[in-house]
Amino acid sequence: MSGKLFRNFSFFSATLSFFILVGIFAVLFTYAQDAMHTFGFDFLFNTEWTPGEDDEGGVFGGFIPILGTLLSTLIAMILATPLAMGIAIFLTEIASEKVAKPVSIAIELLAAIPSIIYGMWGLFYFAPIVQSVVGGNGVGLLTAGIVLAIMIIPFMAAITRDSMNTTPSVLKESAYAMGATKFEVIKDVIMPYSKGGIIGSIILALGRALGETMAVAFLIGSVMNIPKHITDPTTSIPVLLANNFAEAQDLEMSSMYYLALILFVISFVIISTAKFYFFGRKQK
Repeated sequence: MSGKLFRNFSFFSATLSFFILVGIFAVLFTYAQDAMHTFGFDFLFNTEWTPGEDDEGGVFGGFIPILGTLLSTLIAMILATPLAMGIAIFLTEIASEKVAKPVSIAIELLAAIPSIIYGMWGLFYFAPIVQSVVGGNGVGLLTAGIVLAIMIIPFMAAITRDSMNTTPSVLKESAYAMGATKFEVIKDVIMPYSKGGIIGSIILALGRALGETMAVAFLIGSVMNIPKHITDPTTSIPVLLANNFAEAQDLEMSSMYYLALILFVISFVIISTAKFYFFGRKQK
């Protein structure tokens, strides 16, 4: 009886998740119809975002926020991935228990900090440092990407650490007995064994980075400009939606739903591709 109940509950949960996903897509697609009919696929390549006056619809394009979203996420992932892997390796294989435990707690506490606090810290403390080191006005794509990387490191490091801790001791001891160094054990035993968890942590962090709003809103500049340099200000899809959604009407509102739909599709395609590709390679 309990087994059947558990099986039915699991099936219901999985089905509910699927229908929630389909429901979100349906709502975004429905409300984006006006913009899709007006601009079509040219919306993806148009750099103008000009609301009309009175009864005029205006002209809207999503290229700049789409580009800003992808670039800020790319910067964050490039910076965060090696750091998170290094933290996980240090905590599982190098640090003593007296050091590993408080450091692990500190890393997990970083994940509990609200994103708006990261944004305020980045704007008033970190942006001047970036300005003095690399130039620019401190607020721009690079600053947003760095702070975004700091935000996703705890998720990636914690999941990777837990995955590495599942490596059986007998595998590591056998490798050491055959003369392998610590580096070789980490590279040839621990990393391959925990590959699934590592990939999962990267995918989770990628999803968080793509949709982050408040911290990026403080730091990216929130201007509709194509960044010519990595320090230039620009905007992203979540930031544009957060800043303009309350005042938007008619065609502009539909264009924002169109942008939200694009972000949904980008996230779904990137994460799905990563899962099927990497996990498919893992199983071979």
